[in-house]
Amino acid sequence: MGDTRGGCCPPMDLFRSETMQLVQLIIPMESARLTVYYLGKLGLLQFKDLNSDKSPFQRTYAGQIKKCGEMARTLRFFKEQMLKAGVSPSAKSVEETEIDVDDLEVKLAELEAELTEMNANGEKLQRSYNELVEYKIVLRKAGDFFPSAQHSATARQREMELNQMVEESIETPLLQEQATSTDLSKQVKLGFVTGLVSRGKSMAFERILFRATRGNVFLKQVPIEAPITDPVSGEKMEKNVFMVFYSGERVKNKILKICDAFGANRYPFAEDCGKQALMISEVSGKISELKSTIDAGLLHQDHLLRTIGDQFEQWNLKVKKEKSIHHTLNMLSLDVTKKCLVAEAWSPVFATKQIQDVLQRASVDSNSQVGAIFQVLHTRESPPTYFRTNKFTSAFQEIVDAYGVAKYQEANPGVYTIVTFPFLFAVMFGDWGHGICLLLATLFFIIREKKLSSQKLGDITEMTFGGRYVIMMMSLFSIYTGFIYNECFSVAFDLFAPSAYACRDLSCRDADSIGLIKVRDTYPFGVDPAWHGTRSELPFLNSLKMKMSILLGVAQMNLGILISYSNATFFGNSLNIWFQFIPQMIFLNSLFGYLSLLIIVKWCTGSQADLYHIMIYMFLSPTDELGDNQLFPYQKTVQLVLLLLALVSVPWMLLPKPFLLKKQHENRHQGQSYTQVQSTDDALSEANHDSHGHGHEEFEFSEVFVHQLIHTIEFVLGAVSNTASYLRLWALSLAHSQLSIVFYEKVLLLAWGYNNMVILVVGIIIFIFATVGVLLIMETLSAFLHALRLHWVEFQNKFYEGDGYKFYPFSFILIDDEDH
Repeated sequence: MGDTRGGCCPPMDLFRSETMQLVQLIIPMESARLTVYYLGKLGLLQFKDLNSDKSPFQRTYAGQIKKCGEMARTLRFFKEQMLKAGVSPSAKSVEETEIDVDDLEVKLAELEAELTEMNANGEKLQRSYNELVEYKIVLRKAGDFFPSAQHSATARQREMELNQMVEESIETPLLQEQATSTDLSKQVKLGFVTGLVSRGKSMAFERILFRATRGNVFLKQVPIEAPITDPVSGEKMEKNVFMVFYSGERVKNKILKICDAFGANRYPFAEDCGKQALMISEVSGKISELKSTIDAGLLHQDHLLRTIGDQFEQWNLKVKKEKSIHHTLNMLSLDVTKKCLVAEAWSPVFATKQIQDVLQRASVDSNSQVGAIFQVLHTRESPPTYFRTNKFTSAFQEIVDAYGVAKYQEANPGVYTIVTFPFLFAVMFGDWGHGICLLLATLFFIIREKKLSSQKLGDITEMTFGGRYVIMMMSLFSIYTGFIYNECFSVAFDLFAPSAYACRDLSCRDADSIGLIKVRDTYPFGVDPAWHGTRSELPFLNSLKMKMSILLGVAQMNLGILISYSNATFFGNSLNIWFQFIPQMIFLNSLFGYLSLLIIVKWCTGSQADLYHIMIYMFLSPTDELGDNQLFPYQKTVQLVLLLLALVSVPWMLLPKPFLLKKQHENRHQGQSYTQVQSTDDALSEANHDSHGHGHEEFEFSEVFVHQLIHTIEFVLGAVSNTASYLRLWALSLAHSQLSIVFYEKVLLLAWGYNNMVILVVGIIIFIFATVGVLLIMETLSAFLHALRLHWVEFQNKFYEGDGYKFYPFSFILIDDEDH
C-alpha cells in the first residue's frame, strides 16, 4: 500500500483511507522528463492514462520505450552470460549516479558486440579443439587397426598359395593364365572412410550400411573408453571409432550420405605408418596451442563479465527507471500548442505541498522558462484507496485486502484485525509452550529481517517472512490464552498460586472432581490446575470454551454492526442508521445478546439452569413458566419483549428503506435534470456512498426492493449461522488440547515408562517431530485459516463493502521492491 518514510507525513491513520484529490499538471516539454523523474522519487501520484484510445506505437515516447526495451534485452543477455560463467552481479547497495541514457545505450551496445564476438570466437575455437581431440583419437585407434589387419591378410594369402600348389593339375596352367589375364584387367583398389559415431547409433549405423551396400563393405568399430565432447552439439557423448572399407565411387557416396544422416564425424587417415605418426604429432601441437588460446579467451571473458557485474544492478535500475518514466510520459496528453504535456493524477491531499515543491525544483533544474502548473480538479469519479502502512501493519492490511480493497474512506477493518485476528487464533491455539516455540521461530525472522529482506527466499519462506509480525502477535496471544487454559504442551502448572483444591483421599483424583475440596482462595488467573487430569476435565472445559466462543462471536458481530453505524454517520446516510443499524442491533441482541447475558448471569450465580431449554422454549412456548430455569426476576416478561422486538425488526429492515429511497430519488430529480456540483467532498460522498442513488439513471424500485429483501434474509439467517460458526473456536481449541495430550501421554510418558535410554531417546525424537509437524505447522495453518474465515465472513460482512481499488502511485521504490 505504501510505507511512511521519514517525518514529512502527518500521523498515520488506518481507520479511514487518506483523503484523495484529482489533480491536473501542465508541464512544459523541456522539463517533462525531469519532472516525472522527481515525481517518481516522491511516489505519491497515480497517473491516469489520457491516451487510452491510442495504441502503444502511436504514442509520443514509443521510440524511447523501444530503446529502453532493447537495453533491457542487452542486460538480460549479460545476466545469462554471467550465470553461465558463474559470475554474480555485485550485491552492494545501488547508489544513484548521473549517467546519460544515450551514453549507456552506446556502452551497452559496445559491450554486447564485444561479448558476442568473444562468444563466437570461443565457440569456433572450442569446436576446432573438440574436432582435433576426436581426430587424435581416430588416428590412434585406426592406426592400431592397420598393422593387425595387414598381418592377418599376409597369413591368409600364404594359406591360399599353399592350397593352390596342392590342387595343381594338367589343365591348371591354361586356366591360371586365363585367370591371371582376367584378374589383371579387373583389379580394383579398396578405399576406406574413418570417423566417429555415437555409440547409441552404432548398431543402426552398421545395419544401414550393410543393407545400403548389400554387404559389399567391411566395417570395423572400436569403442572409446571415456565420453568425449561432440564438436557440433558441445555435449559429452560415448562414441565409437569406425573404419569402413569399400569398392567403387557409388558405394563411397552412399557411405558418406549415411555418415551425414547419423551425425558421424569423418576424418582423413593415411595408410602409411610414418605419415600417421607425423599427423598425430601435428594434431597434438595444434591441440596444445588451441587450449592455451581458449584459456586466454575465457580469462578475458571472465574479466569482462566481472566488470559488467560490478555495474549491472546500477545499469538495470537505470534502464527500468527510464522505461517507467517514458511509459508514464506516454500517459500524458499533448496540449493544442504541442509545447506542454497535460497530466491527470490522483494524490493524497497531504502531499500537495510536496508535489508543488517537486514541480518547482524540476523547472529550476531543467532551466525551463515556464514553470509547471498544478491545479485540483472537481470530479464525481471514485478515488483510489490509500492507507499508509508500516512493516508491522502492512501484513494485517494485506489480510483485509485479500478479501477486497476498502471503498474510498469507508471504515477499515484492518485496525481491529491487528488485535482480533491474533486473539481469535490464540483462542483456538492456546498453549503457552507452543506459543513460545512460535515466538522463537518468529524472532529469528525479525532479528535477521534486514539480511533476509535483501535475499531471494523460497515461496513458503517468503510468505512466512512477510507475515512475521502477524505470527509474532499470534504467538504472544497464544501465550496469553495458554496461561488462561493453564496448558504447556498439555501439562498444567501452578504458575500464579497453588491450586485452590485438595483431595479428600488418595483415590479422589482418579475418581471424579467431586472428591476435591476447596482449601484455598480461588486460583487467581486462568483454569485451576486441579481440573487437569480429572474425569470431569473435558465436560468442564467443553462448557467453558463453548460459552466463551459464543460471547466472543456476539461481541465481534456487535462490533461489526457498530462500525456500520460509523460508516453511515461519516457519509451522512441517515437511512442506513434508522433502517439498517438500529433493527440489526435489536435483532442480534434480542436473541444472541440475550443468550450472552444468560451465560454471564449463570456464571456469576452458579445456577443449574439449562440454557438450551430457555432459548428453545423462548420461541416455542414464550408464555410458559420457566421454573428451575429462571435466572432473574421478570425473566419471562423480558423474553416476551425481546421476542417481539426481534420480530418487529425484520419488517423494519425490509420495508421502509426502498420506499424512502424512491421518494428521495423523486425529490432529487424533480424539476431539474442536473444540479450544480457543490464541493469535491460532497460530490465524492454522493457518488461513492449513496448505495442506491443512481444519478440520472432510472430508479428501478423492484430491483432495490429485491436487493433489500436479500440483504434482510441474509442478515436474519446469518445471525444464526454466524453465531454457530464461532463455535469453531471451541472445536479447534479442544482438538489442539487433545492432540497435545495424546502426544504427551502416548509418546513421551510411554517412552519414559520403559526405563530404557534408547526407547526414551526415540520417544523424545518422535514427540518433537509430532509437536513441530502437527501442532506447530498443521494446527497453526488450520487455526490461521479459521480465524481468517471468521474475519472475512462473520465480522466484515456486517459493514465492509470492499469494492474499492488500491492506490498504485508511480514510484521508483516499487520498482526496487519488484527486483527483490
